[in-house]
Amino acid sequence: MTTTQSTDLLPLKVYWQPGCSSCLKTKEFLIANGHDFVSVNVLEDEVGFEELAALGLKLVPIVARGSDWANGAVFRDVARIAGFPYVEKKMLGPAVMIERLDQILHGVQRYAAQIPENQLDTILPGRPRSYRQLAYHVMNIPDVFLDKVEHDAPYTYDALKSILPFGMDSKSQLLDYAVIVRDRLWSWWEREGKTTDFNQPGNVYYGDVSLHEVLERTCWHSGQHTRQLMLVLAALGLEPDGPLSDKVFLGLPMPKEVWDNELTFDG
Repeated sequence: MTTTQSTDLLPLKVYWQPGCSSCLKTKEFLIANGHDFVSVNVLEDEVGFEELAALGLKLVPIVARGSDWANGAVFRDVARIAGFPYVEKKMLGPAVMIERLDQILHGVQRYAAQIPENQLDTILPGRPRSYRQLAYHVMNIPDVFLDKVEHDAPYTYDALKSILPFGMDSKSQLLDYAVIVRDRLWSWWEREGKTTDFNQPGNVYYGDVSLHEVLERTCWHSGQHTRQLMLVLAALGLEPDGPLSDKVFLGLPMPKEVWDNELTFDG
């Protein structure tokens, strides 16, 4: 929908929830471009949640002016809603991203191993997601990407929810999943990933993007939640086993903050 003069008079709103990597990045993107917005935490603001539902939506981040909205995961669409030109950013090459993603997955494997079994179901601050679900989510993000490129599976919002599969009850099973995803990633890359056309349409739920952009989001999305897992270890009084350095994230569109720009991790 084209933004009109009348919609320009309506407030710009960002609907988000704590610990959501794309929500945080969306807010930081608007702030960096000098645009004020009404911040709506849908987990705490019942009216805001109802406004989102009125748009026919049950997901975040969403940036909206009245009935004109965009998924916050696609910055060119966010810029359109906010009313400023978007400048495309250069992305890392797919081969570099695969290497970075492997480092990220190896990191989450180490960090999940450090969390005591009796602490895995502790709930994150302000977000109904456990430490176990957070670790699983990091591993599941690239798995959903692989389902897409290997089997043309629908890339949906529901596919990325941190719902553990039936039977994944122990920490050892969680860690085994990380190994499976890492092996699957490299197997796909060596078999067909190197010759994949990453300029083709991504065909994902959040907007009109290329497969290259989907891979980039897979990489930084996993990386951001791995940074959050390191926060979990700090909260438990543990030093991360081989903390990921800034070099792992260099060139990726990582948020500046790790948890949120409005709420601290300790609540």
